[in-house]
Amino acid sequence: MLRTFALSAAAVLTALTPALASPAPASPAAPAGERGPGEVCFWTKPGQHGTGWCYKPPGYADVPESHHDKTASFRSDVNQNVYAIDWGRNGCHYRLIRPYDFSDNWSWGSRIDGVSHTSEGCEAA
Repeated sequence: MLRTFALSAAAVLTALTPALASPAPASPAAPAGERGPGEVCFWTKPGQHGTGWCYKPPGYADVPESHHDKTASFRSDVNQNVYAIDWGRNGCHYRLIRPYDFSDNWSWGSRIDGVSHTSEGCEAA
């Protein structure tokens, strides 16, 4: 009986070894500015530093809480206009982000709530 247990334990160890030896999970996604063409990336600190988040058109996307009214810089690698949206009590405003535009010290980022490939019917800021 002891021998059967030893074989069973060895079999279990053999079965688990590939799982234990498998590579670690993939590292988090590359920093926002290194994700490639077709996106507009936003950072929480000037100079395209801090926490990054990217938007890829089309459609509308709310910015994550980390960037909501706290975005300090951006870079566009999109060959189309994109709109930063500010939703207020009395309507909404947008700031146009032109193709390949960037700002390392973006004051309008203190207003950003979302990003879209259209103006969402908002007024220009």
